[in-house]
Amino acid sequence: MRRSTLKKEHAFLPLFEKFIQDSKKGRRLQPNGKKFTEGTITNYISTKNLLKKFCDKYKYILRIRQERYLNSRETEVEKNYWKKFYKRFTDYLYQELNCYDNYVGSNIKNIKAFLNHLNKESSIKPGNFHKLFYVRKEEIPIFPLMPEELNFLIYNKEFEQSLSKRMKEAKDVIVIGCTVALRVSDLLCLKKSSLKDVNGQLYLVVRSQKTSTDTLIKLPEYIVEILGKYRKIKNEILPRFNKSNLNQYIKKLFELAGYSQQVSVKKSKRGKMQELKNEKTKNKAYRFCDVASTHTMRRTAITTMLCLGVPEQVVRKISGHAPGTKEFYRYVLWAQTYQDKETEIMFEKLKKKQLKAA
Repeated sequence: MRRSTLKKEHAFLPLFEKFIQDSKKGRRLQPNGKKFTEGTITNYISTKNLLKKFCDKYKYILRIRQERYLNSRETEVEKNYWKKFYKRFTDYLYQELNCYDNYVGSNIKNIKAFLNHLNKESSIKPGNFHKLFYVRKEEIPIFPLMPEELNFLIYNKEFEQSLSKRMKEAKDVIVIGCTVALRVSDLLCLKKSSLKDVNGQLYLVVRSQKTSTDTLIKLPEYIVEILGKYRKIKNEILPRFNKSNLNQYIKKLFELAGYSQQVSVKKSKRGKMQELKNEKTKNKAYRFCDVASTHTMRRTAITTMLCLGVPEQVVRKISGHAPGTKEFYRYVLWAQTYQDKETEIMFEKLKKKQLKAA
């Protein structure tokens, strides 16, 4: 029986590599018929590399056996095999690589997607043992600029003149990113063909790489002025940055602007929240400029619109969020705290409006 079972055994990693290549080449598609994005493929490759390092380090034999060839005793053995793998692999990520729930959960999600694919689309049926795998998630903190801080970056010419030429270019890209709510992958790929003039008013027309949805955004005067600086650039409308470099420029720009207030950064590990300390500053708390990234631009644009009264359905149309999504609701709650502060200011002013004696 053991020899017969082994004949139906397959090495895990070569099959996972084929899964990646099928996803990359379009032989495997999303449920809606669209190809998988480059970001998804990169995540699959990252998971494969982690699995290889794990197997190499522990001499772990990662394999797949077809469920239909297993008797009841072997089925129980297989169930225990996958439970043991899940525990050892997640222990490796948590304890040795010091990863947190979102990262661990993302890798487990990729493994489950692969095993589901084998069950549905191949002759190799590993069964549903992977349904025992728990995918942990946590909410990423939102750290956008306040409307007043964005106003400073847009309109303070004295601050702008203090910057180097390259930092001025970075600031222009960041200001636009904080206005139009595009994903950074779309922002950095803008072409002159993305601009449309309608009766003298300039619009940005973008098809999202992630969602394949079209967005039409009316551009304010300050963005039109910024774009005018770069008219001579061929094809593109903004100076060229890659995501990694732009991340560093954002942190530096915000530090120069004085956005260095302390923020509480927490992450979850095995469901327990931990407050992180900044190792670069000898375990002190993080500053806002330390945690700023390219994501900050999109988050700032969305929260600014909500804070300043743009209706939710209009903001969703611009940002590409589906109605009722949990992520978008978090922006709404964050914006509400800003609106509450503005309302309190109004109430304080109302207190002083006493009727004067005749």
